[in-house]
Amino acid sequence: MRPMSSFKEMVENIGVESLLDGSILDQSASSSSLSISKVAIIDVQGMTCHSCVSNIQDNLSSKEGIKSIVVSLKDCEATVEYNTSKWNGEDIAEMIDNMGYEAKLKYIKDILESGNDTSILREAIIDIRGMTCQSCVNSIQCTIGSKNGIKSIAVSLKDCEGRVVFDSTKWDGESIAEAIDDMGFDAALKLVKDVSPLIPALNAETSNCDAESDYKSVTPVMSTPTSILRKSMINKGDGDQLIMDVDSNSVRIGKRCAKFKQNVENSLERCTLAVEGMTCASCVAYIERNISKLNGVHSIVVALMSSKADVTYDATQISAEQLADEINRLGYRSSVIESGSNNHNKLNLTIGGVSSSACVSRIESHVIARKGIESCTVSLSTSSAFIEYTPTFIGPRDIINLIESLGYTAVLADGDDRLKRLDQSDEVAKWRVSLIVSLMFGIPVMAIMIYFHWIQHTPMHPEHQIPVFTPALSLDNLLLFILCTPVQIFGGRYFYVHSWKALRHRTANMDVLIVLATTIAYVYSILVLMVAIILSWPSSPMTFFDVPPMLIVFISLGRWLEHKAKGKTSEALSKLMSLQAKEAMLITRDDQGRVLSERGIDIELVQRGDLIKVMPGAKIPVDGIVIDGKSSVDESFITGESMPVVKRGGSAVIGGSVNQKGTLIVEATHIGQESTLAQIVRLVEEAQTSKAPIQQTADRIAGYFVPTVIGLAVLTLIAWIFVGLYLIDRSYESETERFEAILKRAFEAAITVLAIACPCSLGLATPTAVMVGTGIGASNGILIKGGEPLEMAHKVTTVVFDKTGTITEGHPRLVRVHTFVSQVALPLRRMLAIVGSAESNSEHPIGAAIATFVKEHLRTDEWAMTSRFRASAGNGISCDVSSVEQMMASCRSGAEDYTEKLSVRGCTVRIAPHGVEVIQGTINESINEDDFLPKVCRVVIGNERWITKHGVIVDEAATSILMEEQEKGHIAVLCAINGRCVSVICIADMVKSEAALAVWALQKMNTRVVLLTGDNARTAEATAKQVGIKEVFAEVLPNQKQLKIEQLREVGECVAMVGDGINDSPALASADVGIAIAAGSDVAIESAGIVLVKNDLIDVVAAIKLSKKTTRRIRLNFLFAVFYNAIGIPIAAGVFLPLGFSIQPWMAAAAMAMSSVSVVTSSLLLKTFKKPTRLSLSTADFRRHEAHLRTGNTYVVVHRGLDDHGVRRTTSRLSVASIISSINSVLGSQQSINKFKSTDRVQLLHTERSLSDSEYPDTALTV
Repeated sequence: MRPMSSFKEMVENIGVESLLDGSILDQSASSSSLSISKVAIIDVQGMTCHSCVSNIQDNLSSKEGIKSIVVSLKDCEATVEYNTSKWNGEDIAEMIDNMGYEAKLKYIKDILESGNDTSILREAIIDIRGMTCQSCVNSIQCTIGSKNGIKSIAVSLKDCEGRVVFDSTKWDGESIAEAIDDMGFDAALKLVKDVSPLIPALNAETSNCDAESDYKSVTPVMSTPTSILRKSMINKGDGDQLIMDVDSNSVRIGKRCAKFKQNVENSLERCTLAVEGMTCASCVAYIERNISKLNGVHSIVVALMSSKADVTYDATQISAEQLADEINRLGYRSSVIESGSNNHNKLNLTIGGVSSSACVSRIESHVIARKGIESCTVSLSTSSAFIEYTPTFIGPRDIINLIESLGYTAVLADGDDRLKRLDQSDEVAKWRVSLIVSLMFGIPVMAIMIYFHWIQHTPMHPEHQIPVFTPALSLDNLLLFILCTPVQIFGGRYFYVHSWKALRHRTANMDVLIVLATTIAYVYSILVLMVAIILSWPSSPMTFFDVPPMLIVFISLGRWLEHKAKGKTSEALSKLMSLQAKEAMLITRDDQGRVLSERGIDIELVQRGDLIKVMPGAKIPVDGIVIDGKSSVDESFITGESMPVVKRGGSAVIGGSVNQKGTLIVEATHIGQESTLAQIVRLVEEAQTSKAPIQQTADRIAGYFVPTVIGLAVLTLIAWIFVGLYLIDRSYESETERFEAILKRAFEAAITVLAIACPCSLGLATPTAVMVGTGIGASNGILIKGGEPLEMAHKVTTVVFDKTGTITEGHPRLVRVHTFVSQVALPLRRMLAIVGSAESNSEHPIGAAIATFVKEHLRTDEWAMTSRFRASAGNGISCDVSSVEQMMASCRSGAEDYTEKLSVRGCTVRIAPHGVEVIQGTINESINEDDFLPKVCRVVIGNERWITKHGVIVDEAATSILMEEQEKGHIAVLCAINGRCVSVICIADMVKSEAALAVWALQKMNTRVVLLTGDNARTAEATAKQVGIKEVFAEVLPNQKQLKIEQLREVGECVAMVGDGINDSPALASADVGIAIAAGSDVAIESAGIVLVKNDLIDVVAAIKLSKKTTRRIRLNFLFAVFYNAIGIPIAAGVFLPLGFSIQPWMAAAAMAMSSVSVVTSSLLLKTFKKPTRLSLSTADFRRHEAHLRTGNTYVVVHRGLDDHGVRRTTSRLSVASIISSINSVLGSQQSINKFKSTDRVQLLHTERSLSDSEYPDTALTV
């Protein structure tokens, strides 16, 4: 009891005795030394890939009380160690079940952990280089964390470091570093130290304390009934501090150093704000400059075209609502569109019956207590609730039912209408009204000007004026004053308000120029008219009362047309967003599959696991899996695939695609922000919000543009007054008339300068083109992540392709069979049945490829019986196969007779639909039918050494075919039955059908094309010859790919990297433009700047062509904007007046308005872009090029590793290590990820290294 009493005294000394009483401490004393845990073994069905494994592990491991979790994809099993005071096995199984999988508790076993049994735990600190984003972090944590013996892992992207707590009886630090290194990163062990699982922070050295490890929580050691949370510190006197959190669940003790700095990354959040009222790039620069000065704001990007601002901020210092308020104070209308984590779904509800703060507290406390609820905020004033939740645990209908069970009503609130904001409908309506009102005054003003000024010429002939009351006040001036005043007061109110707010914050925008021009014209006119009346001038002076109405007419017209054009620029994104269905037909079924009920619900109420009925012609509401039914679905606008895709039971469907014929029953798997359509929309929105480098320059220029124009206007005024006083002739009747003429000319020029200057055209030049370009790309299945990759792609001089999964299909398949026996002795179908049955027991991907082909060709679900199966790593397999007749009887394929077709040597048969060639080789006459009569056949499949070891004679013909196939880059294996060599089977990772066309098109664009792969030089060379690539870097390690990209960039190349695997992500991030295939890994997609939705290499050509066209349009827009201002301002200032050429202020206003419209219209011409297709690229030149490729005479320069010197070509057969390396690359693709775990790839990498020094360097691949 003494240790616990001491601890109690320590707690009392820091002032928390009111929270902990002695009884609680005493009750906990007996159990403080022992912490009871249990392990639940849970059967998990429905996992399809490692992403499912990561999903389960990430969600459960984040829950308090879950100590560790390991999920096995192969065994369909989860092993979870948990705290019995917080969880039980059934609850954990239910949680996994709620995530969309079928989970059932198998059994529970007890573990009694003693605090003294900690010597086997150690912590490794590993330096990790090559991480580019959070996906890299997640990939390492999921892959390494799932291994047996790894207790915990924390990877810091900022510090390039990983901390791994491991069981030292199963791992050591070097092996962990090597496992991370094998994933494609550069990992090196820094140090290994002992840890204590009870209070690890107290055993850490002070020198190791940093911003990443300042606070470490520990296992709960005592319970406390209080619900109060309190944090205290204990100064130890040596500069260190103990931190103690006392809450309802635990007391946690940690340590931090005296120089502790808060890890801001943990509190950084991102929000998206709607910003209305921006007119030009000056507004953008103004908002960014002022908001970036606020405490807690780390970055801000304002998008003029989409009327949005993306802000990264420290949530501990400022909130999204405060940011919106600050923008409102700057003179714009702002509201929060989205804030917090993008990993959570959001729900906005209108709640009825909320009458007091007690109701608010009751709702919030009950909702937040539910598992899966991340945050809940209820507003009493608006009777609304904003809730963030994790859809794997709870759905929107569950939340509504919970609130209704409390006695309140809850319905979905009207969401933010993003479509309305995109099509600029509010702005279009506002400026249309402004135009109509201003025309009511502007048309009469124009009529008066035409009659009095142009027909009667009253300014030049005062005798034609019609005086009113006094000769100094003419009828035309009186009418213009009456018409101008309402426009100036009411029509100009919008400009005055925004100008005042801008000037109050010491900035200037386009509105300031308009206010200056109209105000100066109006005030000058009133003053000069009053002076004329007071001084009784003989005629009415020349005024500018016509300027404000006409200026506002043309500005309103220009902005109305501009916003209509802006709405067209976002048409592609609007169409994407409109694809989302509004309602879904929810059904329930009984165990026999009969529909019990169906009802329509709002799309936002769909939950994961719901069954949705999709009628013919209807949109599929959410991503899901087809449970029942068959139909064709149009996915053209999402994937760019023009042909309908057939969907049947088990097929995945994409929300937003259109069901064409049949009725489908779909189980919802991804809802809300998780859906494919939502992610595409978010990516395109972010792309259109981000700024190209050239746009950032334009915005900076626009920020200084207005002050410069004001300075030029003042300079123009002074210059014309000087010119008038000293250079204009004195042929006026009086000095008064002469001075009036001087002022009139000076003010007219200054006002014209203010009216004609237009920063809008400069600010709109890039964002309009980027918005149209990214929209066109999205509609064609090319997702461009912003202006920078769109702008950079046109500069690309070198395109580097990964091989496996990019140039090739990414999975091995059978391509050719050479048979050495007659069809009478051993029919082809029987031989395939025997070989396929033998390979059905193999776990090797090559064996799987053979077995898959046989099953599909023979159309059977049964295999013959196998026994005495043996697999030798690096050699092959052997086994006995029996009951072949029963298998042949179950085959559903037609019994085609190949006897005549393969009767002589050299005959070839192509098996449809797989396209597999069967070639009759030299028939061994010594082999007859009797050799295959035994009911039990002895089968040996593998390399030549393995076959020979089993007593099979391999003749020269078979050896020659082995060498020929390996020269082509194929993997060839020998098959022997009952001691006779019967065939050579060839497997290959086939080149994509469009790869040669894409490479040729790029080369025609004067682009250097390079193949960069980890495969052996022979395989890489064969692949390059097939597609026409002339330069190859083979046998490149994953971390060397990034170095190769950097080498190319250092010599002045602008590099685009095209890849699909995790090992490509560092290279994708290092390239000037990273292009990822959407069928690839999530890490690759995260690292890339351009994502190809379809697995089609023609889209690489399309992306570069789209970039070239968009960049040309941006340059034209800039050229026009600069030319307009460079020519327009001097003309307005009267520089060309001596030549008899000048313009009036209203003409300048019209020109200014049309300049913005012309820039936006110019960007809209990008919609004429036609995406290259196979048909358009397949010219006669390409067909001649393709014929040349078939000859195999293409010259290819092959480099090994990072060496720039070509390697010598050899005719020797492929080594085991090389072929295993080829299989490694195959397994690196996403297609194989769906079948093999990441750990398998790591093991294969180890295999490659161990086989590189094999004693059989020239043997063929074994299966």
